[in-house]
Amino acid sequence: MELQQLRYVIAVSETLNFTRAAERCHVVQSALSHRVAALEKDLGARLFDRTNRSVRLTRAGEAFLPQARAALAAVDRAADEVAATTGAVRGTVTVGMIPTFTAFDVVEVLRAYRAAHPDAGVRLRSGPSEHLLEDVRTGTVDLALLGVPDGFSTAGVVARRLSVDRLVLVVPESEEVDGPLTLAQAAERPFADYPTGGAGRAETDQAFDRAGVRRTVAFEVDRSETMLELIGAGLCVGTAARETVPDGVGLAVVPLVDGPTRSQLLVHSKLLSPAARALLTVVDQHSA
Repeated sequence: MELQQLRYVIAVSETLNFTRAAERCHVVQSALSHRVAALEKDLGARLFDRTNRSVRLTRAGEAFLPQARAALAAVDRAADEVAATTGAVRGTVTVGMIPTFTAFDVVEVLRAYRAAHPDAGVRLRSGPSEHLLEDVRTGTVDLALLGVPDGFSTAGVVARRLSVDRLVLVVPESEEVDGPLTLAQAAERPFADYPTGGAGRAETDQAFDRAGVRRTVAFEVDRSETMLELIGAGLCVGTAARETVPDGVGLAVVPLVDGPTRSQLLVHSKLLSPAARALLTVVDQHSA
């Protein structure tokens, strides 16, 4: 088994197309297909089901893929650790971030990081907190910036609380009212909120449960921008961190006496690459 074969398998699994995988790996398709077939022969199992129209992982392929990724990551980490002994930081750090993160200026942190370590790269991923946390657990993300409700489990990773924020009620500018309001008063209007089961939705559900108040969620959305657009159109109200609500776009914010709270966390795996450790150092300097 060769490292290049692992890279080919990963490329095919991500593109589900041998031609595109070969283009990504800068080899001809026949060579890539031959090396993958040779690996399958050595393993005694097919990693992909191939037809004229599609490629998909077999059960054996699904079992093999995370181990292949881990093996390549270990090789890359070993090379980066050697470089770090000479004072050089290289490699790529993968950062996950919710779109509404506000605990510190991420762009400024990345600017400082790149200035200090020009040979290191950064890969950014956006998504909901629960997905990013799982990515940290599986090793596909080095560190993640989350917003979570009370009781959110961070088992299996290292977690640091950066801030605790009380969310505000967001209403159409034409309906601005004097605050603060209670959740009971806010519940008189239909709400927009994130999908049931996610960390973003749990923040508001927990607050309404504690207050003993029922509300109507008329719109479920997966993007904060969509939520604000619906509110601006006068269709509903919602909750958000004050810093994420832009000024001058037809929206108003109202304090809530018993409103939802969220904790902003930085989470990372227990074993970090030199590039990830260096980024944490810069984060510490900008979030102290």
